[in-house]
Amino acid sequence: MPSYAALDVAQETTAICVVDDEGRIRAEKKVPTCPDAISDFLTDGAPELVRVGMETGPLAVWLWNELAERQVPIICMDARHANAALKMRPVKTDRNDAAGLAQIVRTGWFKQVRIKSRSTYQIRSLLTAREMLVRTRVRIENELRGLLRTFGVLFGKRVGSFTKRADEIIAGELDASPEMRLVAQTLMTARASILDQIKVLDRRLSAVARATPVVRLFMTAPGVGVITALSVASVFDEASRFRRSSSAGAYLGLTPRRYESGETSRNGRISKQGNQLTRKHLYEAATTLLTRNLRFCTLKAWGMKLARVSGFKKARVAVARKLAVILHAMWKTNTPFRWSEIDA
Repeated sequence: MPSYAALDVAQETTAICVVDDEGRIRAEKKVPTCPDAISDFLTDGAPELVRVGMETGPLAVWLWNELAERQVPIICMDARHANAALKMRPVKTDRNDAAGLAQIVRTGWFKQVRIKSRSTYQIRSLLTAREMLVRTRVRIENELRGLLRTFGVLFGKRVGSFTKRADEIIAGELDASPEMRLVAQTLMTARASILDQIKVLDRRLSAVARATPVVRLFMTAPGVGVITALSVASVFDEASRFRRSSSAGAYLGLTPRRYESGETSRNGRISKQGNQLTRKHLYEAATTLLTRNLRFCTLKAWGMKLARVSGFKKARVAVARKLAVILHAMWKTNTPFRWSEIDA
């Protein structure tokens, strides 16, 4: 008889539940979170295994790859979707969660999540690390501004870099406060170190971009640089990911929510589902496209017209969504961005 299994994965142990085609529990056990231990138990306790399910989580990518190499029919389920079904169970334990997930796997009432290639996750790690360093740099700058403002020292908006203005303040306006001079020098040293590390990651990302044809293809679009191109390529993973390019915007959470019940029918704000970092990169690319003096293109003309009607903020979100759709279509057809004939 066909059997189905589910894994409730924790850092130390994993609860496994095996059910038959009618939903009866055939075997269950808690084993160490080790691919060999999980594979051995499924081999012995789950004959005619059809599929094994587990939720998305911190260990999902590693465990999915390891079990797939051991010929286990593993699938990864959307944790939010699975959690909605598990909420119906009055008692929450690892054993009960595994049993509930096994029933979800058996009935097929789940949303499967795609596990990307290992190289894609490496690029995502570089982008995430860079984003963390950039956030830290901005936080240091804001903290320094706030500390100096307490003592009446204002950075202001002057011509020159942040470093130049900080050096002027340290050399002149902090003569009467040795403690604040020490604080400012310490923060500026930390900021300089972070900038050096950001440059290291930027060089590595640029090297990856030069070696990746699809990234170079994306960079033919206006407003799209190395970071945005790598971010979009790594989140899509493959051109065949979507049957229609219009699905790319919804996948990244750039389409409006929809609520309809009886006589009530309304659209809300964008869903903000999907990868937040890539959504941010596309938003920045859209801002660059609309605000910088770039070559004329129909995408910019459409965005500026929308900005006059609906406001600049909504226009940037709409352009970001359309840019995601265009980039996927470029990848799917292997064609560079098509500029307007007026500018040719």
